[in-house]
Amino acid sequence: MTPDPAPIRVLLVDDHPLLRDGVRMRLHATPHIRVVGEAGCAQEAEALAAALQPDLVVTDIRMPDASGIQLATRFRDRFPDLRLLVLSMHQDAEYVRRAVALDVRGYVLKDGPGHHLVEAIDAVHAGERYFSPGLPLPTEPAPPPVTRAWGHLTPKESAVLSLLADGCSNREIADALGASVRTVETHRLHLRRKLRIEGQAALVKYAVSYADLQVGHA
Repeated sequence: MTPDPAPIRVLLVDDHPLLRDGVRMRLHATPHIRVVGEAGCAQEAEALAAALQPDLVVTDIRMPDASGIQLATRFRDRFPDLRLLVLSMHQDAEYVRRAVALDVRGYVLKDGPGHHLVEAIDAVHAGERYFSPGLPLPTEPAPPPVTRAWGHLTPKESAVLSLLADGCSNREIADALGASVRTVETHRLHLRRKLRIEGQAALVKYAVSYADLQVGHA
C-alpha cells in the first residue's frame, strides 16, 4: 500500500492573530496541508523560515516592520528555493506586478472564498503560479516613471512614496511618520503637483515604480 504523501508545510505570516486563526483552521481542514509555524512580523518570519524550513510561505502584504514585498526580497536572497504566496486585500495592478517581479508564485485576495487559498497552495507547491480570478495580471514590466522631479522631493515626501508602494493607507503612513492624516494628505497633494500626476491610482503606480528603482540602485 502506497503511503500518503507528506503534507505541504506552510508558514503563515500576518500581523492579525484573528485572521491567522481563521486561515489556520481553514488549512487544517484540508488533510494534505499543515501550518507548521506562524509569525506576526517579518523578523519573526525569517527566523521561523530558517528553523522550520517550510515548503511554502503565505504572507500578507503589510506588516509592522516590513511589507510582504520587502519580505519577498529578503526571502529571495536568503531562501531561494522557498516559494512565496501573497494573501492580501490589495488588488491594484502595481502591487501584483511588483510581487511578480520578485518571483512571488501566487497572489490571493483575502475577500475571496477559502478554496482559492487551498488551490493556490496546491498550485504553487507544484511549481505553478496562481492568481485570484479577476486580478489585473501584468503582461510585461511597467516602464519606469519620469524622474525629473525626484531631486526636488523632501525626505518626508520620499518616505510617503515608499510607504505608498508598500500598500499603506493614509492612517498607516501617518502612524509611521508620527504625523496626522491631514498632513499625509497634504504630502500626497504636493507629490501629485510636483510630479505632475493626476489621480490617486497614478500616484500609487508611480510610487511602486519609484520604490523598485530605489531598490535597484541600492
